[in-house]
Amino acid sequence: MVAVLTKPGRELAKRLLLIQVSVVTLVAVGMTVVVNAEWGISALIGGGSFVIANAVFALCAFLFSGARAAKKVAASFYTGAALKLLITATLISLAYMYIQVEVVPLNLTFLLAVLSNLMAPVIFVNNKK
Repeated sequence: MVAVLTKPGRELAKRLLLIQVSVVTLVAVGMTVVVNAEWGISALIGGGSFVIANAVFALCAFLFSGARAAKKVAASFYTGAALKLLITATLISLAYMYIQVEVVPLNLTFLLAVLSNLMAPVIFVNNKK
């Protein structure tokens, strides 16, 4: 019964992650074709860092469910949010320090992935009332 409560949220999280992976992949392939491979790799790194962090957050957010586990649910959600920020900052920092990336495609694709996350409520509007 408890797993049934989180099933719609998990499905939405999977759809959102699929949309984000699609956006990042399309932009990276597009930049590879239009500009060059370095731009495509940089775009993939920038968008991928956000998608990976968002996947970790989704995993933590739906780790527990049910009224009896309310404290665990809240703690897991906040832990996921903190991990998301930490992973994002770490991956972007590592890309800047150790990988020779192009700044424009990395930042642009990262921002597009963030925008797809912000636009999720508009994408998933349920018109069945």
